[in-house]
Amino acid sequence: MADLDRTQLIYLIALNSAKGLVLQGVDLAGQDMRGLFLALANLKLSNLEKANLCQANLEKAVLEDADLQYADLSEVNLQGANLQRANLVGADLRAADLTEADLREADLRSANLRGAVLNRANLWHTNLKDANLVYANIEGAKGLPVEIYEQLQNKSEG
Repeated sequence: MADLDRTQLIYLIALNSAKGLVLQGVDLAGQDMRGLFLALANLKLSNLEKANLCQANLEKAVLEDADLQYADLSEVNLQGANLQRANLVGADLRAADLTEADLREADLRSANLRGAVLNRANLWHTNLKDANLVYANIEGAKGLPVEIYEQLQNKSEG
């Protein structure tokens, strides 16, 4: 059972909008967080498994070591977010903006990154096995494995 419901989250966001919400280690599994303003939020070590964060604003949020397995992160703003070591297995990141996001050592196995923006993202030691990167924008991404870069180049040429 989640620690907070949507109404409580909205109330906390309103109280903390100027400084960023601290929800470190909170259980938000399966929560409906669609469209919420969570920029600068600290969600380090939080459980967001199967949460719906579609179109949420998580710009510069801290999601380090967070569990986001099978979460809906489609069309989410994750610009400059810290996702180091985050578990994003099977997550839906279609059309998400991950510009300058830190994804070092994140687990993105089987994640859907179709049309995602990964400009200047840090992908060192990120597990992208079976991830869908079709139409992903990877301009300036750091640490992208050569085989994935070549695979993307071949798809765009073919």
